[in-house]
Amino acid sequence: MPFEYLTNIPLDEALKKYLAVLNEHGLTYSTENVPTTSALGRITSRAVYAQICAPHYNACAMDGIALDAQKTFGATETTPLQLKESEFLRVDTGDPLPPGCDAVVMIEDVIEDDGFVTLYAAATPWQHIRQIGEDISAGDMILPSFTAITPAGMGAMLAAGVMQVEVVRQPVVGIIPTGDEIVLPTAEPGEGAIIEFNSTIFSGMLTGWGCLPKVYPIIRDELDLIEAALKQALQECDAVLLIAGSSAGTEDYSAQAMKDVGEVVLHGIAIKPGKPAILGFSEKSPSATPVPVVGVPGYPVSGIIVMENIFKPVMQLLTCREPEKGADAKAAISRRFPSTLKYREFVRARLGVVDGKMVAVPLSSGAGVVSSFVKADGIIDIPQDSEGYEAGELVNVHLKHSPQEIARTLVITGSHDPLLDEAADIMRRTWRDSIVASSHVGSMGGIMAVKRGEAHLGGIHLLDEASGTYNVPYLKRYFPNGGVVLLECVERVQGLMVAPGNPKGIRQMEDLKGKEYVNRQKGSGTRILFDFLAKKSVLDVSELHGYDREEFTHTAVAAAIAAGTADAGLGILSAARIYGLDFIPVADEQYDLLIAQAALELEPVERLIEVLQGDEFARRLNNLGGYTLKNPGEIRQWN
Repeated sequence: MPFEYLTNIPLDEALKKYLAVLNEHGLTYSTENVPTTSALGRITSRAVYAQICAPHYNACAMDGIALDAQKTFGATETTPLQLKESEFLRVDTGDPLPPGCDAVVMIEDVIEDDGFVTLYAAATPWQHIRQIGEDISAGDMILPSFTAITPAGMGAMLAAGVMQVEVVRQPVVGIIPTGDEIVLPTAEPGEGAIIEFNSTIFSGMLTGWGCLPKVYPIIRDELDLIEAALKQALQECDAVLLIAGSSAGTEDYSAQAMKDVGEVVLHGIAIKPGKPAILGFSEKSPSATPVPVVGVPGYPVSGIIVMENIFKPVMQLLTCREPEKGADAKAAISRRFPSTLKYREFVRARLGVVDGKMVAVPLSSGAGVVSSFVKADGIIDIPQDSEGYEAGELVNVHLKHSPQEIARTLVITGSHDPLLDEAADIMRRTWRDSIVASSHVGSMGGIMAVKRGEAHLGGIHLLDEASGTYNVPYLKRYFPNGGVVLLECVERVQGLMVAPGNPKGIRQMEDLKGKEYVNRQKGSGTRILFDFLAKKSVLDVSELHGYDREEFTHTAVAAAIAAGTADAGLGILSAARIYGLDFIPVADEQYDLLIAQAALELEPVERLIEVLQGDEFARRLNNLGGYTLKNPGEIRQWN
């Protein structure tokens, strides 16, 4: 049989051509539902949302006594307070917060006396209590599409009531070893026998890539036998590796067998070793996705090179995975982070590169906040003899992702809005290498992060009381020399979220008097808006019970109201809808994204703008409710 290599093209060109042909014929991944408890290492095929809050009840965070914090006011070292047994309840860590209590005093701070206890410090409302939704609020996005499920991710999903998750199905890859001289592994091979160990090497590589290898019996160098084995594997597998028989020997039948059962795209790549590789495919039926078939050289080093450089990218189309990498790096910490001399501390962090420097944004360090591990790009290692770090100091970070992934991460901080999660998920679905790291620190926090060069973008919705306009007056104040632009995003409705049916009869700001309120944190645009509306309606916030109770997201505020621990809170309509709350509109506001001028031409920013202007983003906002798109993605110079 005459032999000739069909091609001899460069590796990059060969891979590009092969992937293009497979894509043209509809090669894609498939999905399946699996129990969350069995989902370790699997890849989400769509965004995963929390079904319930975590924790789902107000939990005592310490062993001690639960009580009404007001009963302790005035207690100091010099004026201790004595409480009778009837004025508190003894609790253990994890116990539900008893009715009528809003604080826990840990047992170490309680002095036991005969029939009563003595306190030397006043309790503050909601101290040592894990409030409903502290970790995760129902409706929050736990994991975006095409994300590897970690042990922490499994825990977060289970904590949030997600019992099953839709994942990318693991492709079954058939491995067919061929050759008359090939034998199964043995301790005493005969003369001229070659132990077949390539399938073991390739099986290990495939398993690490998220595939399910299926090794077939060794096939003799006979064309009809090889074709029969290929036909069987094509019916049973999602991809096939044909080992050996790809070179120019008289009994090298792989290329012919692949032609007979399918199509050879190219045969021969300009690499050494590995040149004889054969790249092809076959189709089970006109409607089925094609089955990639790769003829791998028999020499193990050649085979490994072809597997790493050709077959691995093909499998990524079917697994939606990226290889995991880890390393240590130095990063500038984005905010002051105090630590104790007593412990060596490991702090979860989001990472990104802003203005050429790696920035670490610490995530919540609470022991019960499992979602921070899901979001973390790295772990900051704080030595035991350190008191912590000031903003901008370099810290040592162990990377959970590769430096390349971190370098292309879009860092967004500032005001919370679910639309950021939705935009990030659309980016991930459109461009698999897109990564967005967002943190919720309020509008003012977003402005300061951009100003310090610690974020590419900042979400802001800041009302200027004097002019009644949003955002621009603050930019003139904090960026008098420019250097930033505004990316118009949405108009949204802010309103009072109340329990279904509005049992407290709350219709306007004045009706909040005597009610239990839950607030947003200082520096947030919602907090600034509430203070403005309260002043306008002559509502004395110092008399508002719960004014000092702060949450960092709209969904956390909604969760508190849905749980009955608050009567009302200011927030957005989408958060109220998630929890089935009534909503009393009070103001329309402009939510924009502040962008550093230097970041404007970055590819991730260009992708975000494209998403904001797309139909999918508009559809998702319509489902969330309470948003109006006017000039999404339009860049506005303000100075």
